[in-house]
Amino acid sequence: MRMTAREAYDLSNGEGLMACPRCDALHVEEELTSGETARCVRCDTVLAKPRSGAFGQLIALSFTSMVLLLGAVFFPFLEISRMGFGNATSLFGVAMAFADGILLPLVLAVMVMIVGLPVLRAFLLVYTLVPLAQGRAPHRHAATAFRWSETMRPWSMAEIFVIGTAVALIKVAGLATIHLGPAFWAFCALILVNAASRGFMCQTTIWDAIEDAGLPTDGREMVEDPTA
Repeated sequence: MRMTAREAYDLSNGEGLMACPRCDALHVEEELTSGETARCVRCDTVLAKPRSGAFGQLIALSFTSMVLLLGAVFFPFLEISRMGFGNATSLFGVAMAFADGILLPLVLAVMVMIVGLPVLRAFLLVYTLVPLAQGRAPHRHAATAFRWSETMRPWSMAEIFVIGTAVALIKVAGLATIHLGPAFWAFCALILVNAASRGFMCQTTIWDAIEDAGLPTDGREMVEDPTA
């Protein structure tokens, strides 16, 4: 995290200050080394936690997310059998089955929320972090890409989809025999990958790396969200 000297902050425009995302307490930015943690003096919320090599780890996790999502769409999701008859389907097959009906808008919305947004968010993170991990200047629109990726974070609903699917399968289990396919386990693995990505993410470090290259951020810097 890029820090400023204590006497360098400016209350008129907030330069050199950091607000706690939970209680809004203002803190003077101070320099952190890898492994150190900055916490709010009022509510003990984590404000920043830079990690050595975090950019490369986030890039690897983003690529992993995209691969898992593609597999989750096209691989069999589950197989239902009863009295010797069975049928297996994938998310893509379900979407195509309802593509011509009145449920088409709902199917499109579900596919966008479950697959489209997570893939787009992972791509935006890779776009932002690859030059930074290589020690080069970030791409021209890196600040906008990273801001969009953080805006889309609450709308990446893979976890909600898995929970909803599990509840539905419990109700269906009494009527037929259900076998979970590789796509279901890909979604479960995606939840773990997303949790690991949030653990390595320090938004303040990324914003400071972008600012050091002289790219505008519109003054809307973010700090690490402990509730994400």
